[in-house]
Amino acid sequence: MSFDQDRRNLLHNSALVGMTLAAGAIVPLDALAQAPKPESQEPEVTATEDLMREHGVIRRALLVYREVSPKLRQNPASVDAAALRRTAQLFRNFGEDYHERMLEEQHIFPTIRKMNNKELTSYADVLTAQHQRGREITDYILAVSNGSKISSAHAEPLAGVLESFVLMYENHAAREDTIVFPAWKTNFSNKQLDEISDQFEDIERKMFGKDGFEDAEHKIGQIEATLGFADLAQFTPSPPPRP
Repeated sequence: MSFDQDRRNLLHNSALVGMTLAAGAIVPLDALAQAPKPESQEPEVTATEDLMREHGVIRRALLVYREVSPKLRQNPASVDAAALRRTAQLFRNFGEDYHERMLEEQHIFPTIRKMNNKELTSYADVLTAQHQRGREITDYILAVSNGSKISSAHAEPLAGVLESFVLMYENHAAREDTIVFPAWKTNFSNKQLDEISDQFEDIERKMFGKDGFEDAEHKIGQIEATLGFADLAQFTPSPPPRP
């Protein structure tokens, strides 16, 4: 009888200890919420994402050209020549010398030409020719904006050049984003694309001494603010008429 009682007491006490330990292991939800979280790492930018976000900076420069063009025709003296020149310099340094020469012409187009696809080879040839024409146009923009004002003699020709430049690059970048870059990507494994991303980043830092994309995005943002284009809401159209 004494043995049974002792056994019951031992089991009872063991249960109490187990419940106490279990209770001690329970952490309130609010305490979990307040607990420090591991520092999250910024997601790595893939090679194709890097190319396409660089196109975003280029497109924002094109939008500056598009907004400036009608103002040149209406009142050339109202156009901030210095801001227009800074846009062309950004397009030259970031768009032409880095994105086009160092990435597309040295890494993207050679691979595309090796794919034994006539359509892709044709795209690579046309895109390269358009790069060269774009550089000629950038030279012209830099030359005619090298002053405090855009002269009336240059206003109409410059407006036309900007419009043709924008039209060319809108089509140019759209074909690259939807045809050329996806085709180029198929040549590599995910591991190889990661290595190419690192290579692109190394090129970027060697050219600019820092993150070239962040610097370019900051510069185009400053130009937009100078010209009054920073507020995105101003480009929201009015509601369409009723059908």
